[in-house]
Amino acid sequence: MAYRSIFDAPVLQSEFDNAGINHHFIPLIWKHVLQNPNCKWDEITSLPSAAYPLLNSKFLPLTTTLHSVSHSTDAVTSKLLIKLQNGEFVETVVMRYDTRLGKYAGKPRPGGPRSTLCVSSQVGCKMGCKFCATGSMGFKSNLSTGEIVEQLVHASHISNIRNVVFMGMGEPLNNYSALVEAVRIMLRSPFQLSPKRITVSTVGIVHAISKLQHDLPHVNLAVSLHAPVQDIRCQIMPAARAFPLGKLMDALHLYQKNSQQKIFIEYIMLDGVNDDELQAHQLGKLLETLEVVVNLIPFNPVGSTTQFRTTNAAKVKCFQRVLREKYDIRTTVRKEMGQDINGACGQLVVSKQDKMLAENTGLVMDIEDLHL
Repeated sequence: MAYRSIFDAPVLQSEFDNAGINHHFIPLIWKHVLQNPNCKWDEITSLPSAAYPLLNSKFLPLTTTLHSVSHSTDAVTSKLLIKLQNGEFVETVVMRYDTRLGKYAGKPRPGGPRSTLCVSSQVGCKMGCKFCATGSMGFKSNLSTGEIVEQLVHASHISNIRNVVFMGMGEPLNNYSALVEAVRIMLRSPFQLSPKRITVSTVGIVHAISKLQHDLPHVNLAVSLHAPVQDIRCQIMPAARAFPLGKLMDALHLYQKNSQQKIFIEYIMLDGVNDDELQAHQLGKLLETLEVVVNLIPFNPVGSTTQFRTTNAAKVKCFQRVLREKYDIRTTVRKEMGQDINGACGQLVVSKQDKMLAENTGLVMDIEDLHL
């Protein structure tokens, strides 16, 4: 029998109910595991006697192991390769920021150092976006609630995590139940993250977007749009055929009406594909009735592929200027981090080499900056 993660909350709660153990002991257990990931259950001396045989027979503090850590040369990005209990691997990325660097609206930014964790929700991905390395893996499996939360546990021993973005491997809304439970745990003790510092990204799973605001109120929504018209979306994002742009926009309008929150639009800049001035105007018209922040993302090369090229800086600036000046849409350009360790946007993929080892002019540094 495979042991379950102690962070698989629904299973743990059910087992505690069956054994007559109060749920208020659960945060105490989680806090001990967060501080002592290699602990034994009998080290937690304040639990009811019935808890110990249950924990020993069915649960592990961690079901995953931190296999390796790669640090970028600029020392601000770290990529964690995490081995699952079934032998598969996922990657998660820690990005360190200092908000005091740079200015916003001509004034110094508030705050100070912080870290953001980019979390994976699946092994591989079935969306097949042609510019994304994860899509080249295909879909292998969903992560459990515990396997998602354990990425935060591992990362917490590398840096003090304040923000979490579900922008790693996989489509989060295709693993909806585990995603929702994982976020709810992150909001609880001992993690106690703010919902405003958690962002869920999606390519546009329409039926799940309508549920998300109800199940995870105040959590941020980011939509990987990447094109202003349906035919281009379908060319670069095959899954877009199942989620037509018209229906996606209807879902976003309803989401914003119910949530009263801005929506983040992710837009990867692909030279000669989606980055000309006409497409900037098309995007502006598509979004002008929504309260959004558009984040323009430089394309990061994926392996040896030559299918796409990175848009040059002048063209990105022109695209940004159209959205800002003609449509009054707040538009930023993502400052990419971790390219040298394949930890930047679109580069997360568990390669054969990994497995062998196993065995601001608009520059935005962090999703949280977009709230300023």
